Amino acid sequence: GRPKRTLYSKKYGVDLIRYTHAANTVVYSSNKIDDTIRYLSLHDNKYIRYFPGHTKRVVALSMSPVDDTFISGSLDKTIRLWDLRSPNCQGLMHLQGKPVCSFDPEGLIFAAGVNSEMVKLYDLRSFDKGPFATFKMQYDRTCEWTGLKFSNDGKLILISTNGGFIRLIDAFKGAILHTFGGYNNSKAVTLEASFTPDSQFIMIGSEDGKIHVWNGESGMKVAVLDGKHTGPITCLQFNPKFMTFASACSNMAFWLPTIDD
Repeated sequence: GRPKRTLYSKKYGVDLIRYTHAANTVVYSSNKIDDTIRYLSLHDNKYIRYFPGHTKRVVALSMSPVDDTFISGSLDKTIRLWDLRSPNCQGLMHLQGKPVCSFDPEGLIFAAGVNSEMVKLYDLRSFDKGPFATFKMQYDRTCEWTGLKFSNDGKLILISTNGGFIRLIDAFKGAILHTFGGYNNSKAVTLEASFTPDSQFIMIGSEDGKIHVWNGESGMKVAVLDGKHTGPITCLQFNPKFMTFASACSNMAFWLPTIDD
């Protein structure tokens, strides 16, 4: 757990960071000066390319699992589609409200959550024709959607909110399968929720530094883990290859499985 290097982005600030497929490169959104997305080589700390276009803060950033395309959603009520090889936006969608967006595991479609009440599915090859499916949910005044993730098998979509619940929906029909609650989030913090790589369990950190885990099929809570976090767990990501995950507030914890006798 020793830091390898520290790279500063003092001028532009850093918000969302995503690895690309090339070794040691990332794309990230800024929170100062402008809302340009930056493509950075971690190897020599040099910018490879800039992606200008958004006029307000970028709140969603998702890299395609299969190629060099990525999507971004912004408070300017647009979703933009990009290619790492070109600074020009490859596609633009205007929405009614704040978007969250994510690719499916095959990189063929992407989902956009709009206005905290609708999920729209787009085909990447013909997204300019509009969504091929729209799932409308009940609008909840108490909170906003903050994230959207597909399960690795592509069958489920997890919607995270800045309230006291997260939702699991069927990726084909849009039906709500489960609503998970019972964790603390009184200050409307953006808490990251994640699937385990086998798509069976869903986990989210809470305001009091604990991690809550549910079985996706039964909807039952199966564990509450205490990592001695001092604040809200805003990042929670599972390792896609190994049975480990990391959770972070201002400090970071790495988790390993324990095998009971």
